[in-house]
Amino acid sequence: MGKETHSAEMMDEFMRLTLRDLCFDCHISAEYVIELVEFGILRPRRGRAPSEWVFAGSDLVRIKKAERLRRDLDVNLPGVALSLDLLEEVRELRRAVEQLRREQAQRESP
Repeated sequence: MGKETHSAEMMDEFMRLTLRDLCFDCHISAEYVIELVEFGILRPRRGRAPSEWVFAGSDLVRIKKAERLRRDLDVNLPGVALSLDLLEEVRELRRAVEQLRREQAQRESP
């Protein structure tokens, strides 16, 4: 994942999208978004019923990643959910390692 995706995800975390907005922006149906929620690929930030759901802008990036996995690798929805969760975990671990390296470098410098 490149720097552009990372910065886009951080900026988009402040955006709020309704189900309708998400469908329009990603050119997908509400039924498909409901499936993505059922499989844990997307998690609405607010709302219980689909008509009340609010998503973060970073969910646009997550949908695009999910679609690439499905299209390019023919991964089913449970596999997409697992893949995206593992990719997120790897990203968090890399951040933690980088933070530890910075802290160690600060302790070692005079």
